[in-house]
Amino acid sequence: MAFTLEVMTSFSQPTIKNYLISTIRSFNIKAVVHQQKSKIICAFESNHEKLQECLEAIGNTLPASCFMTTSQHYDMEGEPESLPDFTQEYPLGLGLCPSCQKEIFDPASKRYYYPFTHCTHCGGQYAFFEHYPYERANTALSYVKACSTCEEESQNLGRREKQVLNSCHECGIPVKLLHKDKERYANDAGSFRTMFEVSAKALRDGKTLLMKTTMGYRLFYRADKLEYGSVLMLVNAMKITDYCSLIHDEFNALLSIERPILHVALKDETIRSTFGTSIDVKYPDDGFSILLGKELSLLGLDYIAYEALEKPCDADFVMDFDLNIQHQSDMRLFINKDIRFITSGERVSFPSRLPFGTETLSIAHGLVGIKDENGMLFDQMERFSSTQAHKVNQLETETPLVESSKFHAIAEDEASFMSVIAEHNKFGTKVVGAYFQGEPSFLYYDGKKVIRVVPPHTFSPVGLIEKMGTLREGSDRLMGNIKNKLPEMYDLLLELEQSNANLFEATAMILGLEEKNYEGVMKEALKFIGKGGLQIDTKVHDNRFNHVAFLSSIISYKIAGVDSVYLSYSIFESFGDYFSELLNEIKGKTKATDIVLCGTYFAGQSLFSRLQRNLKSTPPLLNVNYPIGKENCVVGGVFL
Repeated sequence: MAFTLEVMTSFSQPTIKNYLISTIRSFNIKAVVHQQKSKIICAFESNHEKLQECLEAIGNTLPASCFMTTSQHYDMEGEPESLPDFTQEYPLGLGLCPSCQKEIFDPASKRYYYPFTHCTHCGGQYAFFEHYPYERANTALSYVKACSTCEEESQNLGRREKQVLNSCHECGIPVKLLHKDKERYANDAGSFRTMFEVSAKALRDGKTLLMKTTMGYRLFYRADKLEYGSVLMLVNAMKITDYCSLIHDEFNALLSIERPILHVALKDETIRSTFGTSIDVKYPDDGFSILLGKELSLLGLDYIAYEALEKPCDADFVMDFDLNIQHQSDMRLFINKDIRFITSGERVSFPSRLPFGTETLSIAHGLVGIKDENGMLFDQMERFSSTQAHKVNQLETETPLVESSKFHAIAEDEASFMSVIAEHNKFGTKVVGAYFQGEPSFLYYDGKKVIRVVPPHTFSPVGLIEKMGTLREGSDRLMGNIKNKLPEMYDLLLELEQSNANLFEATAMILGLEEKNYEGVMKEALKFIGKGGLQIDTKVHDNRFNHVAFLSSIISYKIAGVDSVYLSYSIFESFGDYFSELLNEIKGKTKATDIVLCGTYFAGQSLFSRLQRNLKSTPPLLNVNYPIGKENCVVGGVFL
């Protein structure tokens, strides 16, 4: 009989599986480790003298994952016959595992305060990756020779076995801190600790710090207001729930190995008065951010703002090192009760592999899907040198990157929709879906091809006043009243007509919001604490979403004195009814069995909660391993 451990996880990336294998190999225990769709199964040699010790090590060191839920154990027929093994096919972009975090804070460790610390199964390895195959010669560390100890670690059993980028203070990468005309170098434990102490004190004193990290460039600063696109890094785990209103799963996700960005509600009145009612937050992930966070917390700072950058910028202090790094956008995670999915970002989801695919080369948003003997490999285009394909699919909105008779332009909504079908292996079945990232789009998959049932219709503010005045009987009098009695609103509409605003930018302007985009409307909706919203006009006209009716409805309520919070909530509730009604109608007419949702706009609590309630009889399918946003297009493009 084999002792069997099951770890339940919905994520197919091999990180947790490989970590388990490394731990099992370090105890020299025969086992079989197999990853299925919803779980990892580990069958151990049951009579091994170190089995209990191995299981305890797994319990103490296995990284928490925001996609890992429960575990169970039982006996299974048969006995494993060999040690399990793993491959390190591509680099990771993860937070540090518990063992590596412990190491950088252990004064007896050879990696004490060494910011490049990570093992085979954690850390920001992707930063140094240049091209395939993934080996040291093809990374920025190709000219950095590992010391004998690090070389031995990468060859011996344990969590650094097969480590491509292993290094420590002895063979490591020096870092410099620049301030005005002064330079400070760090190349050992003492100088690194001093460097992070100095950096933390500079931030405490109101200075800015540009830090090159293994997760890319980050500009840190203290602020009374977050710049657009910035994130609040919570550096004191013990104080997170003092500042943020989190459910249990959100707290666990923040501290997971994936270290996602979450949009959460704030509860501390002081921080609410500074940053608003909700905000994007993150917990330190790589060695640089973790060490800086430690020094900040010692100074009494529980959080710091930062902006992720693709390129360096000016700052009071600059922490740098002489190696080029690659950039990946960070993972943003959405959690609603027992539902979670990736909203956007490359990190964690890419590089990745699908075990099946086609002979089609897919290109979208700088990512590419390439067919090889093991299925489809997805990564940034620059990481590949060349490939062959029978067909090339690229988004119609992008400049063609290849000149070939095999080239085909594909639509973003269709590619996004198809990525969900591929992930759930719904080929050959009937599926309806909605795409919402900019303009609403409704699609149908008949088992062979994708059909736009209600295509997206781009909003144009040109002639908006005239269109509103002729919308329906009595609309001309409404516009006359606005011009005569509400000149500020009329001037705003005139301003809108001269702009290139999209639908939600126009909506935010009409609502009078400071952040004039979809995120601004979503954040305003999150302030609502009541139940039930107003009915905003979301009806279609000539098989298209009617922008004019939608905006006119908002203006009418605005004139009636309805506040922006209630209106914003009502907008998403009405969109929820609009999508669910139309999806159910199309589903009934086509006899489809499944409903798909894709596009980042669905990652709003008000909208998603409404859809969950309305689609309870047919829970919608979403991406599991890939974002529901634009990054999933490269996956769907393979199958169009």
